Amino acid sequence: MPPSGPPVDPPGRGVDVVGSLLGTPGTWAVVGLSTNPARAAHGVAAYLRRLGHEVVPVHPDAPVVAGVAGVRRLADLQVRPDVVDVFVNSARAGAVVDEAVAAGARAVWLQLGVRADDAVARARAAGVVVVEDRCPAIEGPRRGLG
Repeated sequence: MPPSGPPVDPPGRGVDVVGSLLGTPGTWAVVGLSTNPARAAHGVAAYLRRLGHEVVPVHPDAPVVAGVAGVRRLADLQVRPDVVDVFVNSARAGAVVDEAVAAGARAVWLQLGVRADDAVARARAAGVVVVEDRCPAIEGPRRGLG
């Protein structure tokens, strides 16, 4: 069961990080986004676009999704991502979190069930906001977004 209430970062300050990330238009790099509309990443990316975010697919095949050319890895991005949304399994997530930090991401969002505790600790130590075990397409409507 997900934690109750909005996640806060830094802990105890009462900042609704999720609401801020979703409600402030920015560039989201969605790692694992492919052209397969049956995949959860596809629906979440469409939701983020409806909120006004620029969504860049990050996938080894570098597909074009919704008219946007993808990149193979975060290091190939032409812009600094505001948020890196991680749609890979937990075994690969730690490396993606580390790549997000190296790419200058302001925040990393780990989808439901994705864990990378050591990498999350490194990201937070580097000043990167981390949202864990949440889905934008669930959290946004809870806040009246989209």
